Amino acid sequence: MRTPTMKQPDKHKVIEKIALDHLFIETLETQHRDRLDFHDVSVWAVKSALEAAYAAGIAAAQNTSTTSKGKK
Repeated sequence: MRTPTMKQPDKHKVIEKIALDHLFIETLETQHRDRLDFHDVSVWAVKSALEAAYAAGIAAAQNTSTTSKGKK
């Protein structure tokens, strides 16, 4: 169980930042326009985004485990 003592970054904000920084996608909201909802991205950008997501997950897990030590 997570303790609320340390603020975790909002999951959606982290995902949106990765999409913008690595895939150059400004919003993950559906725009109902093909040219806005579908994006051509390079494989290296996808790899970079996945690596960033993986690193964010590890950081979140480490942050969670350090804030919940001694709690059961």
